[in-house]
Amino acid sequence: MENMDLSKVEKIVKEHNNDAGHLIGILQDVQAEYRYLPKQPLEKIAELLKIPLSQVFSVATFFRAFSLEPRGEKEIHVCLGTACHVRGAKRLLEEMERGFGISAGQTTKDMKITLETVNCVGACALGPVIVVNGEYHGRMDATKTAKLIDEIKGTKK
Repeated sequence: MENMDLSKVEKIVKEHNNDAGHLIGILQDVQAEYRYLPKQPLEKIAELLKIPLSQVFSVATFFRAFSLEPRGEKEIHVCLGTACHVRGAKRLLEEMERGFGISAGQTTKDMKITLETVNCVGACALGPVIVVNGEYHGRMDATKTAKLIDEIKGTKK
């Protein structure tokens, strides 16, 4: 494995005052930088905060928002909470899977798209909801989902 430039990690930890109590915030910032949590930055975080690497990995693997695997440029979350589920979210997920050629939990080979499911996004009145890089798309149906897929792929119709 090649050595990564860890100066960004050092800067992020310094912005958090080298405080181990800020570990979650540090991990969030590092993930925002790399789109996932690579091993070398995690090792550097442990070193800089003077905490065991196992503690860093424990936090990084406990929270579902963190990923140890590379993520796509666009992260799509399909809500499968009760309100969205009863309004057909499963069909929309299947449409997304077909549209991007991946299953939930996967990233396209070109690293453009990561497709995930979530249990609730807290927008039940708007269900079914699909969230793309933090942007909520509510009251989705098959037609709106097909248009959204085209927009994401850059083949807007």
